[in-house]
Order: sequence, then structure tokens, then C-alpha cells
Amino acid sequence: MDRRIQKSKQAIMDAFMILILEKDLESITIGEIAEKANVNRGTIYLHFTDKYDLRDKCLDYYLTQLTKACIQDHKVEQITSKSSLIRIFEHIEVNYEFYFSMLSTKESTVFRKRMKEIFKEGLINRIDLSEQKANKEISVEFLISAGVGVLEWWIYNSKPYPAPIIVEQLWRLFNSVECNSF
Repeated sequence: MDRRIQKSKQAIMDAFMILILEKDLESITIGEIAEKANVNRGTIYLHFTDKYDLRDKCLDYYLTQLTKACIQDHKVEQITSKSSLIRIFEHIEVNYEFYFSMLSTKESTVFRKRMKEIFKEGLINRIDLSEQKANKEISVEFLISAGVGVLEWWIYNSKPYPAPIIVEQLWRLFNSVECNSF
């Protein structure tokens, strides 16, 4: 991709992130985004259909980066490995403003749903419960909700503990759930 195009897209996304911290998505206009990004309104429409598409593309970008944080030595690690969880928390630590803004606005429901989908994808095949299907589904939902809930708490409370400490505690809690493959 052309560097100028990348710079414009990044400026638009950055401007959007600044504005979403200041006000609700509903009250943000394309004109405000363009002004903050120092681009024409038309430039925004070259890259995004509307502000909702811009929000979704921002989410996709950062969540793709989050998923990539699970890659080490060109090998995809299960999202449920301890080292992978540390890299996820470290990624969130580096991109704190984005994650804070996504969780502290009305957009948090959309963001939370996407986060849970990512965790579920990494977790669903890792849990080996030899019992009923319902037990597996309930365990997966419990672990995902707990993980995302702790992540939200950590972000809301301005990262009160370093990533390795929070992951160690979370890992112990995950392992207390009766899962054979953890």
C-alpha cells in the first residue's frame, strides 16, 4: 500500500480514537474526524463507508494486532497458553488508550463481543471435558467471561498490576476450573 494512503488512514483512525474518548459515536461527525485528521471529508469516504465502518475497521485493526501478539517465532500459539496471555496483556498495555476508549464508551458492547469471539476461537478446542457437551459449553463461556472481565477490570483500573502478575493470577484461576487440557 502506498505510504501516503497508509498515513491518511492512520491519521483518520487516530483522529477517530481521540474523538471517541471525548464523545459518543452518535455525536461524532465525519467533518470532525476530517478536521482532526487534517484530511478532506472525501478522503475519509475513500477508505471508509461511514463512521460505523471506521469504528469496525479500528476494531479489526487492533484486534488483528492482538491476535498477532499470540504469534511467536512465526508459529501461532494457542490463545490459552500462558506466554500467549502475557503477550496479549502486554499488547493491551502498549495500546492502552485504544482499549480504554473501546471499553469506556457506548461502543463497549460491540468491542466486548469481538473480544469474546477471539478468546472463544482460541479456547473452544483446547478444553477437553470427557463429560457432557453442556459442561464444555458452560466451561468455555465461564472462562471467556472471566478472562474478558479481568481484562476489562485491569483496563478500567489503569493497569494496577504488571502484565506478568495479572496473567499469573488469571492462569491459576483458569487452572482451578476442571479442564483436562489446561
